[in-house]
Amino acid sequence: MGEIVLLCLFLFASSVHLSQGISHEIHLLRPRQGSGGHHVPGLSCLSWRLGVEAHNIIGWSTVPQVCESYMGHYMLGRQYRKDSRAVAYEALAYAQGLKLAGDGKDIWVFDVDETSLSNLPYYANHGFGSEVFNSTQFNNWVYEGKAPALPESLQLYKKLLNLGIKAVFLTGRSEAQRNITAANLKKVGYHTWEKLILKGSWVTGTAVVYKSNERKKLEKSGYRIIGNIGDQWSDILGTNTGNRTFKLPDPMYYIS
Repeated sequence: MGEIVLLCLFLFASSVHLSQGISHEIHLLRPRQGSGGHHVPGLSCLSWRLGVEAHNIIGWSTVPQVCESYMGHYMLGRQYRKDSRAVAYEALAYAQGLKLAGDGKDIWVFDVDETSLSNLPYYANHGFGSEVFNSTQFNNWVYEGKAPALPESLQLYKKLLNLGIKAVFLTGRSEAQRNITAANLKKVGYHTWEKLILKGSWVTGTAVVYKSNERKKLEKSGYRIIGNIGDQWSDILGTNTGNRTFKLPDPMYYIS
């Protein structure tokens, strides 16, 4: 009996320690229950999310209305952070095992939205992706410059810099949003980077094509993309994707 009590105390202490390891909250709202959600006849929201993350469900425009509550519980609960932490952990482990050239040409490509910065405060007020995307409302949010960092990505960024790897931010945000994006990044802890690449108004085509072309330019300039991380499959598919790619969770929207 004593051993069981000690085991329970150990597990409780471990859970407290893990929760204390979270540097700060992305959004102040907290879920009323876990990320398991409610049973929806004919549709498992957990399975739908898995299909999205595995890139089996593609081309969707909104989260199913019946999954809004589930998505909110997932994004505001611990599981989203744990999933993000698992990706960042593997990315760092990979980077620490590399033998770098030391010539300043080794770079790591970071996406911005839902990778470096979190728009969760915005999506928490817009159905966690269940509402039709409103570009005007979202751009107004971007210009506020209040997006917090995704803590796991910020920690990865800092550790990569310590290893001698330079950061490049490659985003689908418009060139007109350069100043506010740079200011937002710096405000939350991304203090330096090799390049901040935004999408010009003249650029057409899909995100895959746009980001592939920009990565190709980087490599033609002599950079070596040793790592590439993003929340969308369009961040890590296409050409010139780098030596290794990492996909962060994001079941709130899809960009082709």
